[in-house]
Amino acid sequence: MAIAATFVIAVGSTTMRYTTVIREMNVLFNGQVTVVSKDAIVIQAIPVTGGMLPQDSTVEKILSIPGVSTVTPVLFVTSVGSQALIQAVPVNFSMGIPVEDWDIVLGPVPLRANGHFPRNDSSNEIVAGASLADQYNWTVNTEIQLNGYTLRVSGVFDTKMALLNRCLVMPLTLAQIVYNYPQSVNILAVKPLQSMPQQNLTMAIKEKIGYVNALTETERNDIVQPVLEQVQTWTIGIEVVVFVISLILVMTVTIMSVSERRRDFATLDAMGAPTSYVFRVVIIETFLMGVLGGVIGIAFGSLTAIVLASLYTSIPVTLFFPSILEIVPPIYMLEMFAAIVSVCCLGGIIPALNAMRMRIAEVLRAEY
Repeated sequence: MAIAATFVIAVGSTTMRYTTVIREMNVLFNGQVTVVSKDAIVIQAIPVTGGMLPQDSTVEKILSIPGVSTVTPVLFVTSVGSQALIQAVPVNFSMGIPVEDWDIVLGPVPLRANGHFPRNDSSNEIVAGASLADQYNWTVNTEIQLNGYTLRVSGVFDTKMALLNRCLVMPLTLAQIVYNYPQSVNILAVKPLQSMPQQNLTMAIKEKIGYVNALTETERNDIVQPVLEQVQTWTIGIEVVVFVISLILVMTVTIMSVSERRRDFATLDAMGAPTSYVFRVVIIETFLMGVLGGVIGIAFGSLTAIVLASLYTSIPVTLFFPSILEIVPPIYMLEMFAAIVSVCCLGGIIPALNAMRMRIAEVLRAEY
């Protein structure tokens, strides 16, 4: 049971964390239409591959469309330092946003003590995610080298949002210089007027600008939702198979245990013990088996989950320990513990019923 619980916890919790991070991507552009290159592959609101858009001309065309409130150009790059990744969930990334529009994209994200956001678009100041800062020992006023440019950390995000924990956010102009994308962006966050439905605005944008694709919140969710549902279905299927196998193993072990103690049970019955006593003994034994296996399995499963997360992200395991309850939520631990104990108790019912139906005379004659 401990091995089964370890496997279920490790697979289930990492899958839950994966889907949570993917869904968080859409939070950055809540209530907005995202415009990307027509050939871009988009996961929620983030283009993980695809071409760039000319910034000024595309912004000007979108602003000329009736129903547009604001347009925020964003440069999203899936790289930090020498790392360059193309993944469904980027591990490290940078984001360039015009300084005056940071609140529109990021919302009211707090910073750690003594930090501040960049003051203007021409500065070399950046804000680092907490996980990146902890991994590389960055603090406020730390200078870092990125693609040959010297940047200064002006603040560190103080948030539990996984996406922002692994990012560098900087003024758009600075990001375009550092990553060599002059006057180019790959995301345009378009905020519609209250009277303009998002669906109507996306249609108008695509009709006016032939080289872009515009996505509403619903459309961004629809792109990835079937994949997430498939992943969750596979995870549930694996858990069911593991629990069924565990149920059979518990039942087999308990039957063997009851068979080896036939003489003891028959003696108790002959001394006048009620038949329900034997039933309770067997069920309590399987219950304790489930409790012990569940505790050990949850502990090792949680450790396995953070090791898997570390292997995928190349982030040191030690950085995951403070957030272990985010990777394996307590409610998930309780659900799995209850499921494990229930499976063990269920596996003990048939052996317990067999022990109750034991023929005392035949057992005593055979054993004595």
